[in-house]
Amino acid sequence: MISLILATALATAGFTTTPLVSLPEPGGWDYLAFDEASHRLFVTRGDHIDVVDVDAAGAVARIEGLKGAHGVALVPLQQRGFVSDGKTDKVLVFDMTTFKTVSVISLSGKKPDAILFDKASGHVLAFNGDSHDASVIDPTQARQIGSIKLPGAPEFAVSDGIGHVFVNLEDRNALTRIDTRSGKVDGTFDLAGCKAPSGLAIDSIRHRLFSVCENEVVVITDAASGRQVATLPIGKGADAAGFDSRTGRVYSSNGQSGTLTVIEGDGADHYRVTATVPTQRSARTLALDERNGRVFLSAAELSPAPEGKRPTMVDGSFRILTVSSSPGAGK
Repeated sequence: MISLILATALATAGFTTTPLVSLPEPGGWDYLAFDEASHRLFVTRGDHIDVVDVDAAGAVARIEGLKGAHGVALVPLQQRGFVSDGKTDKVLVFDMTTFKTVSVISLSGKKPDAILFDKASGHVLAFNGDSHDASVIDPTQARQIGSIKLPGAPEFAVSDGIGHVFVNLEDRNALTRIDTRSGKVDGTFDLAGCKAPSGLAIDSIRHRLFSVCENEVVVITDAASGRQVATLPIGKGADAAGFDSRTGRVYSSNGQSGTLTVIEGDGADHYRVTATVPTQRSARTLALDERNGRVFLSAAELSPAPEGKRPTMVDGSFRILTVSSSPGAGK
């Protein structure tokens, strides 16, 4: 079984996968968020958030009061975190030091999922899957101040830090760009060869976007022009992507394959898969610790399911994995 293999660590092409911490409470999971300043990992668990100290490899707090937690956006200057709750159409605001709930924001949009902080506008954006829009939140006032209509169903989103936010449109096999200063969509790009894009990452220096797709490919797009740069193979069941600005590596977490695809670029327009790292089946979401070159993944053991049904999590098996690399790994 994969748990026995992980006990002694998995290593491929200079990458090592090891268990970090077990979080045995029942419940599903979605996005991860990492705060480099405090070395805290925020793990969504449905009705709560587990806060993990990754250096001590232990949970330090639990944020409750949720019904369907999806994503966490961190606003370090204000020491506030914002959690999208898809089952209540609300965003919970917590203190990043005490982990206490500060307020709850009711949204006009339906089923908030992805959520991020855009430094250029100073706003938090919550992306609503059912109403096909983004709720604009003023984090200083902890209230919604606007809404941006989107041309499709949003999935994951990223900010370039200079006035644009990009979001995958799962139902249109496309990628849309928002001008966060005007609060309007200013471009939509087709993702040829991509089915149902989910996870998204950005290289803000080279202006490249990385969309992971249901049909086991990542599509790389020029963020300025929408030109498709490359398409590369990844594993099955990818739900998240990450870009490490220190190493230039792109990661895709492939839950059904139980692998982490590592991609590297030779310039802005040439990319190649350099490693396929065994992780654990179900490890579909990730967060990066760029300072220490680590990738964190959520995973659990899954029970067999009848054909056409989703497998269920084995009680008490949920945990966080860490993928670490040695110098020159993946080259």
